[in-house]
Order: sequence, then C-alpha cells, then structure tokens
Amino acid sequence: MKKRLIDLSHEVENGMITYKGLPAPIICDFLSREESRKHYSAGTEFSIGKIEMVANTGTYVDSPFHRFADGIDLSELPLESLADLEGVVIRAQNLGREIPAKAFRGIPLMGKAVLIHTDWSRHWRTDHYFEGHTFLTKDAAELLAESGAAFVGIDTYNIDDTTDGTRPVHTTLLGNRIPICEHMRGLENLPDSGFRFHATPVKVKAMGTFPVRAYAVLDEKQSP
Repeated sequence: MKKRLIDLSHEVENGMITYKGLPAPIICDFLSREESRKHYSAGTEFSIGKIEMVANTGTYVDSPFHRFADGIDLSELPLESLADLEGVVIRAQNLGREIPAKAFRGIPLMGKAVLIHTDWSRHWRTDHYFEGHTFLTKDAAELLAESGAAFVGIDTYNIDDTTDGTRPVHTTLLGNRIPICEHMRGLENLPDSGFRFHATPVKVKAMGTFPVRAYAVLDEKQSP
C-alpha cells in the first residue's frame, strides 16, 4: 500500500526565536559558492554552510541528560524510543491550559509515541507563542509514565508550566527515560491512531537536546 509522509517539524531559519531568552540561530556560509570556485575546476562549485545555535531550537527532542546529570544523552537514546513507533494523537484543544491525567485515561499507550495536539503551533513566530501556552500537569506525566508511553510530543511552547521551577513533567518523563519533543506542528493532519512516528536527533555525546525532523508515516487511505 502506498505511504504518505506528514512533516511535524518547524523550519529552522536564521534569526528565528524558538524559546524566549535563548539566542536565535545564525546560519551563514563557511565556504560560499563564489569562494569555492577558486579551489575547483571551471564550472564546479560547492557550498559549505555554518550554523551557530543553542540545542533548544526549532522542533527538538529532549533526552534524560537534559534534566539529569547522570541521565542518558542523545547518543545513548535507543532508536526504539525515537523511530518507527506506533503513534496516537490526543486532542486537547478544548481542555484549557492545563491538560490533566484524565485526557489520557482509557487509551492504550504502552510502547507508543503520544502526540498532544493543542493547536498552539498556530501562534508560531508571534509574540503570543511565548505567553499562556498549554501544558501537561504532573499527574498527566505520571500517568503517561505508568502507562508505558515510549515518547511524548506536544505542539506548544513547553510541555511544562514555565512558572513552575520544578518542571514536574520533564522530571517525570525524562526520569523514566521517555524522550520529549516540543514545538511540534501539523498534528491536525494526523488521524488519532494507526500511523508510525519518527523523530531522531543527531547522535551527539554529552548533549541533552537537539533539533529533529519529526514526521509520521500513514497509509494512503488514512486521513485525520
């Protein structure tokens, strides 16, 4: 059966702010096409780009090392926790700012990528994106961990309430080795279940977070 791929990631652009207070990426040439012509035969040119950015840029995955000094880092995340996962979408647009545990009760979550659709991504690249975002409660994170979720993603500014310095959702999920993906997009284009999910970061040692190209794989007959 023919497959359809759905992109769930934001583009990373020069000067783009992902998280308020963190610097934007700087994307430029290390070797421009014009400069490269001096090093190759006539008609041959290359571009070598350079990017300077913090790890929390665009759509990114957090590993346990992001929260815990002794947690596994990006290079140690099992591929089984990031790629070819059965996915399920939780529709949370009408639940208010705080998404409680009851939003997940009664849904089989064992071994699945749980993607939370809040529709907050519609505010991406606006000032409103940084204020009043939707987030999970501590009891929701505990239920996800107890239910055996393999991966948790959300299309909002932060999976936690940023006024809570203890960051209970990051603490609970990453403490149970469940990767987190924030700043997703396009979840409205997915069915509630029956798709495969992928979000694999670069295999970097001693780093807890890195951008990903998150996407879902659907059978052609599926639709949201």
